[in-house]
Amino acid sequence: MVKRQTALKIRKAHRYLGIFLGIQFLMWTISGMYFSWTDIDEIHGDQYRQEPVEKTIFTNLISPTEIKADAITSLELREIAGEPYYWINQSQLVNAKTGALKAQISEQDALQVARRNMLPELKVKNIERIEEVGSHSEYRGRPIPAYAISYETPENIKAYVSIKDGSFQTIRHRNWRWFDFLWMTHTMDYEGRDNFNTIVLRAFSLLGLITVLSGFLLWYISSPTMRKIKKGSN
Repeated sequence: MVKRQTALKIRKAHRYLGIFLGIQFLMWTISGMYFSWTDIDEIHGDQYRQEPVEKTIFTNLISPTEIKADAITSLELREIAGEPYYWINQSQLVNAKTGALKAQISEQDALQVARRNMLPELKVKNIERIEEVGSHSEYRGRPIPAYAISYETPENIKAYVSIKDGSFQTIRHRNWRWFDFLWMTHTMDYEGRDNFNTIVLRAFSLLGLITVLSGFLLWYISSPTMRKIKKGSN
């Protein structure tokens, strides 16, 4: 059997590893429970959206070939504040009736876009223009600049509309923010949230494995049953 001094060292290492990793293990468990008990569609804010979005029929649109632009590789028809626009090559917004270039949408345009996508009973509290976001922003990874439209609700709902192309981007609310925080603690990516290959996560995973294996080893060296089996085989 293992010497008493060695067993004490293993026990001490197991105890301190458990204390060091305990908080992270607790966060993994809490976040995992939260993810399994929540509806991802509600986290996305689908319950605040007006679906399906009512489509408008437009007539007398000009042909895309009449537009003064570079070679067209992509084309999408969009409605912004009741007017049709061509979104060309993922870079130009052109009025589909007049051919006039629209450099960016206004606050009123953004409010109209949000009104078509959000539930009608939601009341707008304010609207702000955002030019840049940090790595921890709830709007990270999406087109900038954009309008953030806040609503008078306990859930602190915000809708985001891209200024360049007038597209409705996303909804953020209280439960999404909790989900985002817990997702950060789960992946241990404290910068962008979605990187599963961080050194911190790898280190904690390895230390977690060592902790579990040391627990099995402690059971083996301290189990009366194993001692009897060992003596019986000698």
